[in-house]
Amino acid sequence: MPPRDEVDRIVDAWLRERPDLDFDPLHVLSRVGRLSKHVDRAKRAAFTASELESWEFDVLSALRRAGEPYQLSPKALLQQTLVSSGTMTNRIDRLVELGLVERGTDPNDGRGILVTMTPLGQQRVDNAISLLVQEEASLLEALTATEQERLAGLLRKLSLDFD
Repeated sequence: MPPRDEVDRIVDAWLRERPDLDFDPLHVLSRVGRLSKHVDRAKRAAFTASELESWEFDVLSALRRAGEPYQLSPKALLQQTLVSSGTMTNRIDRLVELGLVERGTDPNDGRGILVTMTPLGQQRVDNAISLLVQEEASLLEALTATEQERLAGLLRKLSLDFD
């Protein structure tokens, strides 16, 4: 019999108290929720060590993934970070103040703006992603590579309807 965890104990208690309900979803989603808390802690640790807030990481990582010269329009940043235009404007302003990005005119469209990551921004986001990948890998150490691949596929299938 496989080892039992806290979710097993919670489900057992509910089954005892409410045998009329099907608690099968709790076996999956309660574990996903609990793991999510560990992932959040790993992110906070990686971002704190890199002197970044999570929203700063979101914007800087979008710029980093864009490739050299690490610049995007505010509209492209909006699409990747799923925030309002007012929120994005405030975030860009704050990142400019911190010296992590620069705002400039789009050479192909004099009315357009481009946000470009500075070397300091690149250093911080690169450090954060390196630490985050290490932290997340440690969370998955109990699974083999094949199990991780299988789990990723199942979670992908489950999340397709939400993306």
